[in-house]
Amino acid sequence: MESDLCAKRSIFSRRRFLGTAAMTVAATQFGAIAFAKARSGDRGELSALASAKTWLNSQPLTAADLDRKVVLVDFWTYTCINWRRQLPYVRAWAEKYKDHGLVVIGVHAPEFSFEKNIDNVRWAAKDMRIDYPIVIDNDHAIWRAFNNEYWPALYFADAQGRIQHHVFGEGQYEQSEIVIQRLLAEAGNSGIPNELVSVDARGAEAAADWGELGSGENYVGYERTENFASHGGTKTDKAHVYAIADQLRLNDWALAGNWTMGREAIALNEPNGRIACRFHARDLHLVMGPAAPGTSVRFRVLIDGQSPGAAHGVDVDSQGNGTVHEPRMYQLIRQPKPIVDRPFDIEFLDSGVEAFSFTFG
Repeated sequence: MESDLCAKRSIFSRRRFLGTAAMTVAATQFGAIAFAKARSGDRGELSALASAKTWLNSQPLTAADLDRKVVLVDFWTYTCINWRRQLPYVRAWAEKYKDHGLVVIGVHAPEFSFEKNIDNVRWAAKDMRIDYPIVIDNDHAIWRAFNNEYWPALYFADAQGRIQHHVFGEGQYEQSEIVIQRLLAEAGNSGIPNELVSVDARGAEAAADWGELGSGENYVGYERTENFASHGGTKTDKAHVYAIADQLRLNDWALAGNWTMGREAIALNEPNGRIACRFHARDLHLVMGPAAPGTSVRFRVLIDGQSPGAAHGVDVDSQGNGTVHEPRMYQLIRQPKPIVDRPFDIEFLDSGVEAFSFTFG
């Protein structure tokens, strides 16, 4: 029960963070509001790693393995768009400094139930080219030991295992790398490169267009959804034929067709169901997956009632066609300027899809 409450607290913190970032000048300048300060008096958080039973890309790392190492702990969940946009930097730091005394550990603390499936995490790590050690934190035990509340969150530990710095959310990449270099030098490592990494982030990993971000993350399960605009409202935990209103306001969303709205997700019961929304952002993503593992669901997206053309995301073609194969975040729209309020529509040609949340960039 405690881990469930902690996870909920982090989820709402993440939503507030996104809303603040979308409306704040500082977020536009730095990529997101992040919080960092020294915590040189703190000790012991790293010991929580010893309780983990499952590791990927590594044997379990012990206190002896981390002795006199600088450790960067990265809390993540693989469908989080904020973490995806941070990943190119963490990946680059892990590669650049691995021979200079840095150990990067990704703590995968799931948000959605399907992210507790280790095979899904293993697939995501391979697909996203994550080679550094990953520890599975399905019960959020490590999360609680760090008193963490955010995805993503970076914790920088010195060679004595003390947390010296942390960053919540996206941004502060130059400052973070300078902290890594300083901690490595203080640990007695020599030959540390002074130049900072340069990343070529593409697809879903590209930085958000914060100046044009007028839509925030929205979940589509009934427990946490907002601005649901289908006629008659939500019908929880039972099949229902929904209809879309004639006109959606900015950040409204709606369903058409036979869907079941559950606590965490919506599930399509018959082919040709639709999800519609009105948004203001360069990018639109949808976290979704097949209800039955190993199956696939075809879909087509429209923007302004037309095929997306040059506005298609990496997971669809210019005609808006795509296929759901695995549970993950799908980038459906990346539109060129000008960015204005636009209607979006996705139609699933097959039944058996589950959708969890919209995110934007």
